[in-house]
Amino acid sequence: MKTADRVEFFRRLQALNPHPETELEYQSDFELLISVILSAQATDVSVNLATRRLYKKANTPEAIMALGEEGLKDYIKTIGLFNAKARNIIATCRALLESHAGQVPSSREALEALPGVGRKTANVVLNTAFGQPALAVDTHIFRVANRTGLAIGKTPLIIERKLLKSVPPQYLYDAHHWLILHGRYTCKARKPNCAECIVRDLCRTGRRAGY
Repeated sequence: MKTADRVEFFRRLQALNPHPETELEYQSDFELLISVILSAQATDVSVNLATRRLYKKANTPEAIMALGEEGLKDYIKTIGLFNAKARNIIATCRALLESHAGQVPSSREALEALPGVGRKTANVVLNTAFGQPALAVDTHIFRVANRTGLAIGKTPLIIERKLLKSVPPQYLYDAHHWLILHGRYTCKARKPNCAECIVRDLCRTGRRAGY
């Protein structure tokens, strides 16, 4: 995609949604971290349903540690991979208390050292909690980037690196949310809604389809 087209691509997404936000529900950096860990291979809707109950009972590292692994499972058992996630969350809470005074760290290295936190989770927290221009390439962003021609690659890391170089700087902070929402509601995996897409004329797939 040409530079001018990339600028126009994000200008339109910004015009449609000037202040995009994650659809995960949270009230603190810690709640965000736990919700993002839970969201791996799960929908934001399912995570929100579980955390609405969980955070009323426990929304600090100390409180979740007090629940214990089995107690935590009772709150998150509707979410995929809940056994492993409960184990990782308890271990992460312990690490936060022992190494970070109970606070969520703001560096990639420290975040990725937490159990259950990989590069994608760290990127979400760095971007959403700490305002860093990080891009967490999930299935939606991976699909949108390749399908539109914003960035072509076979792995999320390749796509992430290409997007960081190609997204116009003035749009980089919010690009993560715009691309996720575009993939979730318009550029869907099975049935992309090209007819109502506001960037279809800039998209390599849309152009091939005659838009």
